[in-house]
Amino acid sequence: MTDPVPAQLAPYNFTVKAGRKYFWCACGRSQRQPFCDGSHSGTTLSPVVYTALADEELWFCGCKQTKSPPFCDGSHEMLA
Repeated sequence: MTDPVPAQLAPYNFTVKAGRKYFWCACGRSQRQPFCDGSHSGTTLSPVVYTALADEELWFCGCKQTKSPPFCDGSHEMLA
């Protein structure tokens, strides 16, 4: 299984902390969306590591179709 599944057809709003690493779920199977819980095991997909540069509010992709992972690029609008 190599295709990601949409977790939701909207982005996830999350406030990150500077210097902290976040592991964005690329497969869509995690129960801890938008972050990885290891559910990609057995697939060819891996989480995307993002290190926050500042304390800020970001929009993480929920549909897993973004062309700019881990962030939303509006791809979910084509899936609805």
